[in-house]
Order: sequence, then structure tokens, then C-alpha cells
Amino acid sequence: MTTVNDITEISQVILMERQGRDRGWFEQMEECLHPDSRIRISWFDGTGTEFVRRSREAAAAGIRPTHRLSPPVVHLHGDRSVAEVPAEISLLRDVGGFNAYIVSYTRLLYRLERREGAWKISAIDAIYERDTLVPTVYGAPLKLDPEILAKFRRPYMYLAYLLREAGNSVRDDLYGDDRPDEVNGLYQSAFDWMHG
Repeated sequence: MTTVNDITEISQVILMERQGRDRGWFEQMEECLHPDSRIRISWFDGTGTEFVRRSREAAAAGIRPTHRLSPPVVHLHGDRSVAEVPAEISLLRDVGGFNAYIVSYTRLLYRLERREGAWKISAIDAIYERDTLVPTVYGAPLKLDPEILAKFRRPYMYLAYLLREAGNSVRDDLYGDDRPDEVNGLYQSAFDWMHG
């Protein structure tokens, strides 16, 4: 298999995993993940198998985010790959009686391995850049508690606020552009893993 074919297959695995998540095609999503994969994002930190199960539960509860992805940038070394995908993730939520879109701008950092001839995802880490909260009806007053909002880090401030309002725990250790040393360490770790 040539490098171009590998890059194409890697890109398709990434896109198919996200398509499966968005469309509720959870078998497709699971086929893209190694059983021992690790997923670390705002609301989840665990195995790929558990991530699919929790995603299925969220979809059944009406929580259906949409991912708009930029083309993957794929780095390749033997049977390991690191790929970065800029993403815009949007979710419609009720905020104080008004519908609003929370839009999170992230970079998804994938680690992929070829095992038994097939590329699959070994890890996904999200790097948070910024987020916005926009009412679906222009000018609708979104009532947020500014003291609570101020407790959260800027790259995922609104996301953390809404997760808290929904009764979820909010992590403070997510990768974000406000902590560049940690982000640089993540990249270094990923590339060391790829070359290891």
C-alpha cells in the first residue's frame, strides 16, 4: 500500500467516525475505533467502546451535535499516524427558555494505528480554541449567571456553563489555547508516540 492510499484511508476513517456520531450510525462509528482506544473530550474520558455507548445514550436523549470538519492533516510513520482536524461543533440547547446554538471551535487530534492491515483510531484528544452562544431568534435574551460563567476557562466557557446547568461535572484540565505549554506537550507526546 502506498503512502497516498494510507493517507486516504486514514482520512476516511476519521470522517466516517464523525459521520457515524452525527447520524446515529453507531455501528459505523464503532468500526472506526480500536477496542482499546482512548477518547478525551469535554464530557467524556474513557475507552472508545464506552464512548460509543454514551454517544448512543445521548442521542436517545435528544442530544445530537453536528460536526463541521476541515480536511485532516495527516502525518504518517509506518503503522502509526497523527492527524489533526479543525472542527466546528454545534448543538442546539435551551438557555433560560430560549433556543440557542452553542458552537465550539476545536482541533481534534487523532492517533491512528494500522493493525491486521486496517487503520483505526487509537485516541482522540480535543483542543479547545473558543466557543460562542447564539440565540436562534436574533436578540432573544439569554440569561446567564455572570459569576458562574466567569469560573470557566475562555476556550470552552459556554460549553462548561451548559454542561454544569445540565448537571454534568466540568473538567478544568482540558486542552485549550489558553494553556499553550500543555497543548505543545500534547503534540509532542503524539508525535513521540507515532515515531515510537
